[in-house]
Amino acid sequence: MPDLSPIAGRVPESGIRRIFELAQAIEGVTFLAVGEPELPVAPHILAAGAAAWERDATAYTANSGILPLREAIVTTLARDNGYAVDPDQINVTPGGSQALFLAMTLALAPGDEILVPDPGYATFAMAPRLVGAIPVRYPLHAEHGFIPQLSDLEALVTPSTKALLINSPSNPLGTVLGESTMRELLAFAARHDLWVISDEVYEYLSYDGGFTSAATIAPERTLSVYSLSKTYGLTGARVGYLVSPPGLAHAARQVQEATISCVNEPAQWAALAALEGPQDAVADAVAHYQANLAAARALLDARGIRYLVPGGAFYLWIDVSHASKGDVSAWAESFLMTERVAVAPGSAFGPSGEGWIRVCFAGRTEPLLHGLAKLPVP
Repeated sequence: MPDLSPIAGRVPESGIRRIFELAQAIEGVTFLAVGEPELPVAPHILAAGAAAWERDATAYTANSGILPLREAIVTTLARDNGYAVDPDQINVTPGGSQALFLAMTLALAPGDEILVPDPGYATFAMAPRLVGAIPVRYPLHAEHGFIPQLSDLEALVTPSTKALLINSPSNPLGTVLGESTMRELLAFAARHDLWVISDEVYEYLSYDGGFTSAATIAPERTLSVYSLSKTYGLTGARVGYLVSPPGLAHAARQVQEATISCVNEPAQWAALAALEGPQDAVADAVAHYQANLAAARALLDARGIRYLVPGGAFYLWIDVSHASKGDVSAWAESFLMTERVAVAPGSAFGPSGEGWIRVCFAGRTEPLLHGLAKLPVP
């Protein structure tokens, strides 16, 4: 048998998926490891997708997506994110993960380096390998509230550095980068002439009102990644989009043609209904997450367990170093087997996550509190 490509061999395993797959084989597990909203999708979104199937809207669409959806995204960005784009700057993708891969394909060449947050979403370090690039982790420290420090970034820049990846609100941390921090990071990128890939998938899940889109500050160098998965509970529908600076439309369409051709048409019509229809379900979901967060914090505070207060997303970053003894991945597997509770080990998000776990609070309140009550106290 021929050898596999070395590119495939360099893509690291996901520690989150390992826990998820182990948990699937066990009865009676409380699942807190995966970022999956449990609230039902709004009926008007489901109806739009079903109607598209019924009328046989199953043909190819433009590589970049149906025009009504891209026009709705233009309106949404101007209204909610504060910056103006043309429909040609938008590429509809199969989820935020594909938008992230498209951004890296446009920005990176083999051998290029990209600065990625540590702790950070596992795909940030996986996807660059697929284009032959090298992820270089910049550490996020507990003593700084897990906010990027310019001194750390400056120390990592080399002639091969071509991009900076930022994520706000953050998965797994829940941190939200304020405008002043965002300006500092974008000024750093400008000094070193770097592309900025800004993952803003959790944009509507910001609880303190401090969310800032990077493209409002540096539109000429920012590739913005978005998704409908978390906002509208459409994780399996796989609809996201990449917003790129002017002048990249042709290259983006070519990459889309070579990788996905286009997103399935019914999902695009469902996405259009999500953006243009009532937003009550989004408000209800945010209220549910905030209530879950308040209940979870009260329980953790009462038990004396340290955690990072999230400003957005729907994750709690919890310190279990008193129990994990330097190997939080092994501890999370043991915790799963003994307590039947699945949590994501912090080391799955990078070496700086050692000693921490990520817990999703997007589901029902009772299982969340049940799982947190099983955590060992210091």
